[in-house]
Amino acid sequence: MLEDVTTLKWKRILGNSKVMVLDEAQRIADIGLKLKLITDQIPEVQVVASGSSAFELANRINEPLTGRKWAYHLFPLSYAEMEAHHGFAEEHKRIPERLVYGYYPEVVNHPGQEQEVLGQLMDSFLYKDILMRERIQKPEKLTRLLQALAFQVGSEVSYHELGQIVDLDNQTVENYINLLEQTFVIFRLPPLSRNLRKELKRKRKIYFYDNGLRNAIIAQFQPLELRQDIGALWENWLISERKKALHYRGMHANTFFWRTQDQQEIDYIEERDGKMWAYEMKWSSKAKASFSKTFTQAYPEHALQLIHRENYYEWLAGDEKSSESR
Repeated sequence: MLEDVTTLKWKRILGNSKVMVLDEAQRIADIGLKLKLITDQIPEVQVVASGSSAFELANRINEPLTGRKWAYHLFPLSYAEMEAHHGFAEEHKRIPERLVYGYYPEVVNHPGQEQEVLGQLMDSFLYKDILMRERIQKPEKLTRLLQALAFQVGSEVSYHELGQIVDLDNQTVENYINLLEQTFVIFRLPPLSRNLRKELKRKRKIYFYDNGLRNAIIAQFQPLELRQDIGALWENWLISERKKALHYRGMHANTFFWRTQDQQEIDYIEERDGKMWAYEMKWSSKAKASFSKTFTQAYPEHALQLIHRENYYEWLAGDEKSSESR
């Protein structure tokens, strides 16, 4: 219907409607130019164009719609949204459940059926939408890559090492990771490397936007008390939730992890307004964090904070209190 559309045809399609929603809009050829016809010639109509590949959608609409659009990122549900819905006490009690099953709306809305819903999401979204749409030649390799990434959450990875695990060359691994990032399955965290010769420069950390999807990929839904990866789950959940919080609050920050060749490390760092905010993440509220003197001396403008199960909500709400600042 939209292969050859004019302003007159748009008016016929829209009729008296004042809002039009186009899902997977990036699949429509020249969608940016076609939407420009509406914004210029039928300004009373509001258009919502969505797509699972933000990168591809942006490429198709950015230039034609410059100055005519607002862009939004739609994440899975966030901790802040669920706290607002359930209240703090109830959502705080459910954190162990969220670490295992995540925040996809269909999962949250079907308590008791989380594993089944996540399985359906994984089959339809990952193995049908992504693999079929992108015409990936070796889908089993992408599955193995996802599993490798799921087992290495919170650890540094290199494309070369991942390629050896799944039997792919470095360039193909990078292409697959770009695809998974563009479709909001994973996101990368680069290393901070500026002042010290021994700082890591090449490796990345890779996190999943949703804990539930990560656990579905490796078919591990055990409760927290039976798991060996609680530290990785906690770190992935915190950093993904922080990513949502920064976006929704309009806070601009460069984000990193930090590690040196002699194994000194910090889980997560934000650079805001010329200052480094360094965070260590521990599930236990009794845990102690030791921040590297090498880091504090190399980056004198810093603040340090330990995030654990009894203070995470302050951090995700923006009420940050550093344990030490200079």
